[in-house]
Amino acid sequence: MSQRFAVVLAAGKGTRMKSKEYKILHEVGHVPMITRVIRTVAKAGFDEVYSVISPKAESVKEVVNSQSTVCIQEEQLGTAHAVQQAASHLEGKPGTTLVLYGDGPLITVDTLTSLLADHEASHAKATVLTAYAENPFAYGRIIRNAEGFVEAIVEERDATPEQRQIHEVNTGIYVFDNEALFESLKQVGNDNDQGEYYLPDVMGILQSAGEKISAYQMDDFSEAMGVNDRKDLALANKTFYKRQADYWMTQGVTLLDPETTYIDGDVVIGADTVIEGNVHLEGKTIIGKDCFIGSQSTLVDTTLADKVTIKSSVLESATVGFGSDVGPMSHLRPKAIIKEHVHIGNFVEVKNATIGNNTKVGHLTYIGDADLGSGINVSCGVIFSNYDGYKKHRSTIGDHSFIGANVNIISPVEVADHSFLAAGSTITNDVPTRAMGIARARQVNKEDYWNKLAVSDNPENE
Repeated sequence: MSQRFAVVLAAGKGTRMKSKEYKILHEVGHVPMITRVIRTVAKAGFDEVYSVISPKAESVKEVVNSQSTVCIQEEQLGTAHAVQQAASHLEGKPGTTLVLYGDGPLITVDTLTSLLADHEASHAKATVLTAYAENPFAYGRIIRNAEGFVEAIVEERDATPEQRQIHEVNTGIYVFDNEALFESLKQVGNDNDQGEYYLPDVMGILQSAGEKISAYQMDDFSEAMGVNDRKDLALANKTFYKRQADYWMTQGVTLLDPETTYIDGDVVIGADTVIEGNVHLEGKTIIGKDCFIGSQSTLVDTTLADKVTIKSSVLESATVGFGSDVGPMSHLRPKAIIKEHVHIGNFVEVKNATIGNNTKVGHLTYIGDADLGSGINVSCGVIFSNYDGYKKHRSTIGDHSFIGANVNIISPVEVADHSFLAAGSTITNDVPTRAMGIARARQVNKEDYWNKLAVSDNPENE
């Protein structure tokens, strides 16, 4: 099989975004558009990917440098000129070259794979990716001959009334025979109002040489969407998340309100999981089977085992074991490891800590930099004071211990198995097995103290 190359055009600033950042770095599904395009191209089986960017776009270069070979377009002189910036890498090589745009984040692997297959089967020198547009206004129309090959691509301003009735349009994505592409680029002129070199002119040059131009019509016109402004960006995100929701519902996942469920591209969800509306699943989150994710929950780079329940909580880089539940209104921060059948109740924060099997943390508690064993009861208002102002310290709580309400644990301490920490204590020392740690001031009652305040019993006189 001959080599496959891809050239991603990404040199535009995107002034209509009204942003200090380059357009192609704005995110769709929490991934920069240019990254999403390059990833799709790579998954479609292209051997080499080249990104054509502006010389001033250092932020773009930082993003794409590890994903593709960077080509610099010193002046923006049109799409044909942009492709020519890859000539030093590609000219004269046998193979197939895909040309597409960095602001088209919705193109899929399946479409690119089908486009390549159609191109190779047609033995054409170039293939245009087309789509059916219900409203084709402003798009170039595809004129086919009797054999189905492309006879012309006619722009809206140049089309006749009959041609304007055609609904097959040019998406601006092309596949070329690589050697023919770079030979033809040398012949492209700039005799037009803008003084630029246009890539579609390559089609006419190839046709003049007696070559065939094919067209492949994809199924979903939304894949061809380019992002030019903030409205387009919002629509691209909406389309992306709808596609994700539709896919996971076909995989046996129940989404109670798909329109408000936001599932990123690298998320994995097990069958028979139920997800309510207003849920965000981000990054590389993995969710097991038979889970429940309640409304107002956000999971980022988090792993859930089977039969986990999450209610209105935020989990970041956390792990939750089989049969455990979290929330409502709790926060699992990075390196929170929740083992099996653990209960994390309301308003609980866990960070860089391990909670053992069958441990219960009911409410209003902070656990940071700690290792809790199994079968522990953590009462209301417990705080692990892990930071001394200079560095973090770690504490350990043994199996089957009991931590009373409003206990402050001043790390580092080790509380052994089967220990009891009395409510209201501030624990600064280790507690041995089966002992009770108690550290609180002795109560003193002051007799007749009310009279010393000289306050009337009548609220109106206060």
